[in-house]
Amino acid sequence: MNTSLHDFIRGLPKAELHLHIEGSLEPELMFALAQRNRVALPYASVEEVRAAYDFSDLQSFLDLYYAGAAVLQTEQDFYELSAAYIARARADNVRHVELFFDPQTHTGRGVEIAIVFAGIARALREARLEHGFSGSMIMCFLRHLSQEDALATLQAALPLREQYADLWIGVGLDSGEVGNPPEKFAQVYAQARECGLHLVAHAGEEGPPAYIHGALDALQVERIDHGVRAEEDPALMRRLQQSQMPLTVCPLSNLKLCVVEDLREHNLARMLRAGLCVTVNSDDPAYFGGYMNANFIATADALHLSREELVQLAKNSFTASFANAEQKQQWLREVDEYQAQFAAN
Repeated sequence: MNTSLHDFIRGLPKAELHLHIEGSLEPELMFALAQRNRVALPYASVEEVRAAYDFSDLQSFLDLYYAGAAVLQTEQDFYELSAAYIARARADNVRHVELFFDPQTHTGRGVEIAIVFAGIARALREARLEHGFSGSMIMCFLRHLSQEDALATLQAALPLREQYADLWIGVGLDSGEVGNPPEKFAQVYAQARECGLHLVAHAGEEGPPAYIHGALDALQVERIDHGVRAEEDPALMRRLQQSQMPLTVCPLSNLKLCVVEDLREHNLARMLRAGLCVTVNSDDPAYFGGYMNANFIATADALHLSREELVQLAKNSFTASFANAEQKQQWLREVDEYQAQFAAN
């Protein structure tokens, strides 16, 4: 264990670009909201929930994830969920987050889409006003549902665009990947593009490299979420390196969902050293055992990352964000200043 390197990571300014807000629902808050909203959970205690966090694959995780999301019913619920995540992110020296949220998970239970937007937005605006914390929202479509459902979700959200113009910046694609290729959602992505929204998509987590090609070609995304299976396709690796297409990699998530059996086998370092624009993120931190610093520290230890490589990962997170150029330059200067200050001490 390198204590000095761990201390360096803890203070390193960073951005998080792959965070599902519903996946930050800690068991304690889950139980509190269940009690407040009179929702029956299939677990008797916080300990029982944590014991259930032994996933064999993505689908076994999603089953628990959707059960937990049932406690989220009011604007206040979404506000408390988001505020709790922001507090943890700030403690990890996260300067900026582009958080994912899944309206279909909630509208399918009768929760209005406006309620979801309002609760998350209130927490983000409060954090910006009180702490200078930068955040924005990326609305994700559930890929196990139909494109028609995704189109209906986009149409339901668009009337809220002006009200949340300072926060809602893009759309994404998540949930069960295998059997749901990106091409399935080409039409809704074309509509979102016409509306001026940024485009990202999960690809190459459990799905094959072809899904990464599909996200790039059929959806015309600006970032790939996960992307770890790109390594199986040398031509794709060259394409990603040459285009500097960002990959929002989630190491502890990959370990927990058995994408890798051991973190020492993870290809993040190989992709970084091959010149790809790789970033580190926490994905669903309440379920996967760690927020941002935990992901950085575990990955640095397992893959023997140098301080310079950690700085590169932090810089990648800012350059890959959808923030404006001036803001990006400010954060990059902060990283350089931090590195110089740490080296001098």
